[in-house]
Amino acid sequence: MIGSRFGYTLLLYALLPRALLQLLWRARRQRAYLDHISERFGRYAVATEQPLIWVHAVSVGETRSAEPLIAGLQRKYPRHRILLTHMTPTGRETGTTLFNERVLRCYLPYDFPFAVERFLDHFKPACGLLLETEIWPNLIHACRARSIPVYLVNARLSEKSFRQYRRFGAFAAASLNELAGIAAQSKADADRLKALGATAVDVTGNLKFDIAPDAELVAQGDAWRAAWDRSRPVLLLASTREGEETLLLQALQELDIPRLLTVIVPRHPQRFDEVAALLERHAMPFQRRSAGRPIAAQTRVVLGDSMGEMYAYYAACDVAIIGGSLLPFGSQNLIEACAVGRPVIIGPHTYNFAEATQLAIDAGAALRVEDARGAIAAARELMRDPARAQRMAQAGLHFARSHQGATARVIDLIKL
Repeated sequence: MIGSRFGYTLLLYALLPRALLQLLWRARRQRAYLDHISERFGRYAVATEQPLIWVHAVSVGETRSAEPLIAGLQRKYPRHRILLTHMTPTGRETGTTLFNERVLRCYLPYDFPFAVERFLDHFKPACGLLLETEIWPNLIHACRARSIPVYLVNARLSEKSFRQYRRFGAFAAASLNELAGIAAQSKADADRLKALGATAVDVTGNLKFDIAPDAELVAQGDAWRAAWDRSRPVLLLASTREGEETLLLQALQELDIPRLLTVIVPRHPQRFDEVAALLERHAMPFQRRSAGRPIAAQTRVVLGDSMGEMYAYYAACDVAIIGGSLLPFGSQNLIEACAVGRPVIIGPHTYNFAEATQLAIDAGAALRVEDARGAIAAARELMRDPARAQRMAQAGLHFARSHQGATARVIDLIKL
């Protein structure tokens, strides 16, 4: 982003070849990036005659957090159809899994004026909701020109992002103030958005607290645990990011836990084969979840190479280490583990979930550690002290339930 909308648009055009090359590069690992390319430039086949409420959720995490919001919007506005837009294939696949045909879905176009105009001409949304940190200046400006109210909801702004946006303060403020409203996750997020120049900011809480664990997945996880042998301790490495698996496997080999079964679920599906190769290099006997075979006694690792089953993985474990927090990725969502009643161990890098992490620690639901070795050591201590683990599990359930209500507060802000 640079100092004016005109300059920003020129930069977008200059970066277009790079964006196309990036699609091709990502398609080497995930073929779906080559699907629906025309949608990224505002060309669509999907349509409806119903009035539309448009919800933008970039990828998997945002799509999951949109689930209670979409359900609430469908209850309040039954005449409207929901249009759910994404930027990644995994987000789109998650939308299909969660909502099936109950919503329309497509990619949001790149923020070129011509593509944005095509998108708005085609769908004519009654309003738009952008989740988390999606600030698209041309899109927001075009909606404002057409009197389409657009809200930034479940908004978060880390200190790192704040410093980046602040370099272009006047431009950032102009875009933020073309929004019809901002629903921030926390007071800290709201304060940073206001410091950038936003005026219409409310603190509504985090939508992720309103996501109820899927009962069928929880039951599935319990069935897995029974099949795996309940006498074996189970450690979940949840939503791990690149580089973290190596550190955790090294720590596991240094701090042996008798009969431990470790379940590794990489955050991105394109890394499933990469992690399988890593396990082979470490000579760790493993089985893939997708194979669906009974877990052998000599198996030490289950590779969670499936999408949409995180609640099952949480239900099947004794302790969960949250990925993305051991290296500077900002952490993945720890609320899901707490909502299933599992003790949580989290690393030092939690800027994507800063408030939720601190609240969980203060509630006694989570432990913060400095590195992978500390995470494995903490997991070992919890497995040796079932009473402490149970106290953390109960604290996690209470923590998750006590912070619900963001969905209703966000919906109250929306004016159609």
